[in-house]
Amino acid sequence: MDIVILAVVIAVVVLGALGGLIVGSRRKKQLPPPPPAAPDITAPPAEPHVGDEAETPREEPRRTIEEVDLPDGSAPVVVEEPPTEAPEIEVPEPTAGRLVRLRARLSRSQNALGQGLLTLLSREHLDEDTWEEIEDTLLTADVGVQPTQELVERLRERVRVLGTRTPEELRTLLREELITLVGRDMDRMVKTEPEDRKPGIVLVVGVNGTGKTTTTGKLARVLVADGQSVVLGAADTFRAAAADQLQTWGERVGAYTVRGPEGGDPASVAFDAVKEGKEMGANVVLIDTAGRLHTKTGLMDELGKVKRVVEKQAPVDEVLLVLDATTGQNGLVQARVFAEVVDITGIVLTKLDGTAKGGIVVAVQRELGVPVKLVGLGEGADDLAPFEPEAFVDALIGE
Repeated sequence: MDIVILAVVIAVVVLGALGGLIVGSRRKKQLPPPPPAAPDITAPPAEPHVGDEAETPREEPRRTIEEVDLPDGSAPVVVEEPPTEAPEIEVPEPTAGRLVRLRARLSRSQNALGQGLLTLLSREHLDEDTWEEIEDTLLTADVGVQPTQELVERLRERVRVLGTRTPEELRTLLREELITLVGRDMDRMVKTEPEDRKPGIVLVVGVNGTGKTTTTGKLARVLVADGQSVVLGAADTFRAAAADQLQTWGERVGAYTVRGPEGGDPASVAFDAVKEGKEMGANVVLIDTAGRLHTKTGLMDELGKVKRVVEKQAPVDEVLLVLDATTGQNGLVQARVFAEVVDITGIVLTKLDGTAKGGIVVAVQRELGVPVKLVGLGEGADDLAPFEPEAFVDALIGE
């Protein structure tokens, strides 16, 4: 019995030992070989990726809000802006004798009238054909039918009485008659200094394309050159960039510009300009009005409204009509329409140095019964000159 028990114990021990050996061998077969030791090399930083290629963000040390230095508010951070240079104020050219200085420019395009008349009058025999040529010359120069007839009649009478006609006598005769025709005694002063109040108020009217806004800016230079302070009213709110254009003109001579929103009420801008001029103690307020509208309201109705609104504060001293001298008789049609709505007190003829014919000065004065007060003789800033009949006629007939 003892032998059987001993045999069983030995068998159990032998089986356990064999099982352990088998399990150990299997474990050794399943374990993969250890990886080779990687060299200790620092890899360069990888380029950033986005989307599916983006790397998992690496953890970095971060500071808590308690560790961050915050401004205490005692010294605000001041950001220095670059200094803005104020526009340089120009000193306009004096207006006294300005037309005389510009006479050469005027005479280049106007000599055809004066020299043509002198040539015809210098003929040995002044027959009916010659006088008809003189009439044609005057009509071609846009003098107008009635003024032409009056001038020819006076010339015929004086030539008949004088008898002899030397070149110098003919030139003197023609000069005197042309000055009479242009109007030596008309009041050509731009009324900007009323005796009982300040400021003087000037409306500038005319269709777009005649140089109206530019003329307003140049007129500001004329007034500043004569020692007056000016406020500009940009009431042409329906033309793109008109207010910017006028403000640029004003800044060049130190004139303040009152403007409103594009497409706004022109009468409101004009009213504010006069109000500002009063508060500033300015000598003159120049108001540039619209030359056309984008609304159903008629242009002439709008101009009448502007004038009525302005006169709630003070009377309008001048209404200057700007005409393009190169349009000739078409300019007279414009003049008639404007004169029906606002009381025109003076005329500004622009582009008189181009292809314009000098006779338009006579024609437009006869048409409206008001004088030409200013003429534009070029593109320069100081090429707007007070009209002087003697200097104008001397430019027509030359030396």
